[in-house]
Amino acid sequence: MPELPEVETVLRGLMPSMDGKIIERADVRRPDLRWPFPERMGERLSGARITGMRRRSKYMLLDLDRGETLIIHLGMSGRMIVSGAPVGEFHHVAPTPLKHDHVIFHMADGARIAFNDARRFGAMDLAPTDALDDHKFIKVLGPEPLGNDFSETHLVKSLAGRRTPIKSALLDQGIVAGLGNIYVCEVLFRTGISPVRLAQDITERDVAKLVPMIRDVLNEAIEAGGSSLKDFRQADGDLGYFQHAFRVYGREGEPCVTEGCDARIERIVQSGRSTFCCLQCQR
Repeated sequence: MPELPEVETVLRGLMPSMDGKIIERADVRRPDLRWPFPERMGERLSGARITGMRRRSKYMLLDLDRGETLIIHLGMSGRMIVSGAPVGEFHHVAPTPLKHDHVIFHMADGARIAFNDARRFGAMDLAPTDALDDHKFIKVLGPEPLGNDFSETHLVKSLAGRRTPIKSALLDQGIVAGLGNIYVCEVLFRTGISPVRLAQDITERDVAKLVPMIRDVLNEAIEAGGSSLKDFRQADGDLGYFQHAFRVYGREGEPCVTEGCDARIERIVQSGRSTFCCLQCQR
């Protein structure tokens, strides 16, 4: 599933073709994805101008001049494919809709953006912009890891008394929004913290390492265009490159990259998810 860096990368790629532009027509080609679309979604989007684009956790938020915000989640395999008008580097002929192009945005300047999702685990919804924080997708989210509200004080308080592994705690979107399996594995390795340690046993000294490392890893991944595993592509179709910088994720059985360590990367299963780590370096 695309995590924060992948969603941020896609959002930035869409901005030249969508931000400040008018959706001439929204072609909604099925009644649902993971959940039903809102009533009259195509009609409510058609003719609207996008006044701002932002991200919250793994959601893209498109504010409209009609007082509503379009919420987009890419799910497991969702992609936003830009074609049509020569906007910036997106100079492509608009293709015939593909089988899994479920929503197509025809922009007034000729650009075409298709939401393509083979597995249909993605989602879209419309919500009043001034009440967005009360939406069921948004209200459960913790602070953004790249924002000022995510601090050492917040993380210490959130982990206190929690008898769950730190890996699981950092995946809890109510503690910190947008982190996923890939980047939590990488952060824990870089900070030398074992993924099986209980959250309540993480010290303030550990947290002082975790908070900046979370930011560093996410920023590095955004700069690299995210991580391309299986389905992920940027809005212009390019791959992300951060997977080439993985130190543990997906490297089961390979040598640890830490100088002087003779161990190999292990894969353990936590809450049904694969965790990659070096149990010699991570304590």
